[in-house]
Amino acid sequence: MKVKIDDLLMHVEKPARYLGNEMNVVNKSNPEEYIRFAFAFPDTYEIGMSHLGMQILYHMLNDDSDIFCERVFAPNDDMEKLLRDNERPLFALETKSELKDFDFIGFTLQYELSYTNILNMLNLGDVPFYAKDRTEEDPLIILGGPCAFNPEPLADFADIVVVGEGEDVILEILKAYGTLKEKEFYTKEKFLHEIQDILGVYVPSLNHGEKLVKKRIMEDLDCSYFPKKILVPYIDVVHNRVVMEIFRGCLRGCRFCQAGMIYRPVRERSIESLKAIAKDLLDNTGYEEISLSSLSTSDYTEIEELIRHLIEINQENHIGVSLPSLRLDNFSKELVEEIQKVRKTGLTFAPEAGTQRLRDVINKNVEEKDLLKTAKEAFQMGYNTIKLYFMIGLPTETDEDILGISELVYKVIDEYHDIPKPERPKGLKITVSTSTFVPKPHTPFQWEAQISLEEIHRRQKILKEKLNHRYIKYNYHDGKTSIIEGVLARGDRNLSKVLVTAYESGCKFDGWDDHFQYHKWIQAFEKEGIAYKDYCEKKRSFEEPLPWDFIDSGVRKEYLVKEMQRAKDGIITEDCRTSCSGCGISHDFRSKRGVC
Repeated sequence: MKVKIDDLLMHVEKPARYLGNEMNVVNKSNPEEYIRFAFAFPDTYEIGMSHLGMQILYHMLNDDSDIFCERVFAPNDDMEKLLRDNERPLFALETKSELKDFDFIGFTLQYELSYTNILNMLNLGDVPFYAKDRTEEDPLIILGGPCAFNPEPLADFADIVVVGEGEDVILEILKAYGTLKEKEFYTKEKFLHEIQDILGVYVPSLNHGEKLVKKRIMEDLDCSYFPKKILVPYIDVVHNRVVMEIFRGCLRGCRFCQAGMIYRPVRERSIESLKAIAKDLLDNTGYEEISLSSLSTSDYTEIEELIRHLIEINQENHIGVSLPSLRLDNFSKELVEEIQKVRKTGLTFAPEAGTQRLRDVINKNVEEKDLLKTAKEAFQMGYNTIKLYFMIGLPTETDEDILGISELVYKVIDEYHDIPKPERPKGLKITVSTSTFVPKPHTPFQWEAQISLEEIHRRQKILKEKLNHRYIKYNYHDGKTSIIEGVLARGDRNLSKVLVTAYESGCKFDGWDDHFQYHKWIQAFEKEGIAYKDYCEKKRSFEEPLPWDFIDSGVRKEYLVKEMQRAKDGIITEDCRTSCSGCGISHDFRSKRGVC
């Protein structure tokens, strides 16, 4: 007799991760009467429940009378041990159904270092890794998300890959499945052949890179689905707040940024739509903070009107508004003062590079004076904490650029001291964080080499010595994780066997420092005869075929080449509202929302 899940929950650290009874949860009677979709997030509950895409797809699918969507997350170590010891397969939260009982399992690919978690979840669910090994009785595996723009390292595990924005695509796939099932001559092969021509769908078993796959775009966000309520956990998660997406895409064209390329063009939600969404979400959740989400929130056309509206209608309930990382070149003191009326939130800025030369190379389009002016205004407003994000290992970076990071930080401290002591806040704290540049597909830097592990450590050491100051806290990412991320980001189908070998040797939760085992990854590459440095440290020519060339992001390869050449010359490209750069995606910026 199998032990009950409820009995297992008495022995884990946080049972609420596995209960599935949160506010606004959806449950449907007789689950077997529906098309069953398991939304699988390959990380912990706390991270997955903070992901806006999961909230959107969960409620959208469950609003359909033919579909029942449930959730499954990567279990923590304590729960995994109990599942294995008691021979209980991984289960979905809503009905506690085993993973293998679903028609579809949809994994979102947010980060390359979650790939071994996908294998672990399949293994825990008694679902074979490789698509070729799964039978008609096994679930169909769907992959989507930003990493799907190079799906090849996972292609052998997937039945279907969704490229681009998935709202309409998922519904088309599931409806086609339901229709074929009703006709009673369903086979997996017939189904995959039928859906392979849907825009945004890639079927790896039928396409080995010879057929172009175009990404799917939601043209009008006001017409796209957004839930009126979201799931509210009973434990703390990464983002305990309402998250409201105000637009997609980015105007700026930073040459290292994959999201800024693959989510083009910019499409804004109208302010009327956002006002209605905000009211619904706050009324139906009880949260005390609303976060405005986008790649560059302060670029929203009517951001000040939106902020003032949200503060005005929610001030008596003490509901705060938070913004993600702010642009230095359009920082609005007045806007931040409005936000402070309810609650003071932290300020985060991303100069990315320490010198103007390197900022021009990456097309960051901000200047030192922007940061110093913004920092001084923040101190004058009473802020004593500022977070600054930089990258190391960017193309053409020299030691002078590395030293420029520390010099810039000390200039920020000078701005603090320039304010008379009675007028400045006490307890200055500047948190400086550096990540290592990883050349990502579909960016102008996709051909560039990644710096070696030894070079990462050397540059981090320079900064550790230079940023040793009582006002400064210096954080940096483990260079070893950046190396594996770089390999998987630019990998091909040969890496599937490495992933399996690494997983079988104990690799999982690779994005977590306390789990990551670099030596086991290196052993896996060696065992499979893969020269991993060829994927990350090797510079590629413009003529060289790339594993992801058959994925059409909408941005022309000629544009990426041109941008790479402009980077070498230190020439900036103006933002899309100022001048069209000819990337290949047309958009009418005379309209606030526009249609592609």
